[in-house]
Amino acid sequence: CRAFFIMSLRNDSDNQLRDSVRGVLRSSLEKLRCGGDVEKTIDYKLRLVEKLRSAPVAVYTEKANEQHYEVPTDFFKAVLGKRLKYSCCYWPEDVDTLARAEDAMLELICKRAQINDGQDVLDLGCGWGCTAFWILEHYPRCRVMCVSNSRTQCAHIMEEARRRGVTSRIQAATADANVFAPTQKFDRVVSVEMFEHMKNYKILMERISSWLKPLGKLFVQILCHREFAYEFNVKQGSASEWMSEHFFTGGTMPSDDLLLYFQDHLKLLDHWRLKGVHYQKTLDSWLEVLDSKRDDVREILSRAYGEANAESRLFDWRMFFLYSSEAFGFCDGNEWVVSQYLFCSSPRSSL
Repeated sequence: CRAFFIMSLRNDSDNQLRDSVRGVLRSSLEKLRCGGDVEKTIDYKLRLVEKLRSAPVAVYTEKANEQHYEVPTDFFKAVLGKRLKYSCCYWPEDVDTLARAEDAMLELICKRAQINDGQDVLDLGCGWGCTAFWILEHYPRCRVMCVSNSRTQCAHIMEEARRRGVTSRIQAATADANVFAPTQKFDRVVSVEMFEHMKNYKILMERISSWLKPLGKLFVQILCHREFAYEFNVKQGSASEWMSEHFFTGGTMPSDDLLLYFQDHLKLLDHWRLKGVHYQKTLDSWLEVLDSKRDDVREILSRAYGEANAESRLFDWRMFFLYSSEAFGFCDGNEWVVSQYLFCSSPRSSL
């Protein structure tokens, strides 16, 4: 039955697909709202908080690589913007291109993270190094350590660092979030859209607090729902089954306030929201680029996964961009949003 549904989607136009996704999103929100019962919704959230507190820091880390971070780098070079920024870009009124939107978000992140020249920065969940290289370009005395669970991402970063002549100011470490333990301290830890792959935020933030210098700070950016937190569920028939199986196995959709339940070791200093339309524009830009290079992308996927699987992989990526675009555009971008936070060390005695 599910196979028939997927085949039907593949034969639909994008407009029909988007209509179907909006129907799924409406149904999902109805379930999350528990009929408007505020007691039930807070009970569900608090039970999830307790579940996360007893979980490993991360689960299915190999799946995150398989589904995203060790997909061939050539695929992302073909589809993303020039900085290989695989996260939400920022589209204020005067920004109308993906390249400018990448720069606008990187500038905003550094401003809100309070990056200053001469600092030691840890880029936790660094992707292909867009934040790190932005920092090195604009803060010539900063040093950055990049951490990723992906070998191919770290290899790309160091190759790019050699090309730019900045190997003395950047490191790239391949490490599982469950065991990563740096030996140095940092002025800033910056994490952009990695926490969604995590589970035990209490332990994670405790570890991060131990990596900070006395006046150090943590900046986090997540994609989230404005009110509801939930886990991606691979259970057959669940609303998130397809997304969970193909792109977010073991993932968590935080609510905007979820991290605020984990201030045992780090205290919130500041908090911002961006409407989901910024991510919708980003995703639609990636989809437009993918479609303009469809033959090239199919060839890249064919080399990686075999010719017989290339079309299926191409469909999955188009569907991922399209589905996510509709989620972040839902209700004019006021349901699924992008949230940013700045934390500092918080002595246990003050809690």
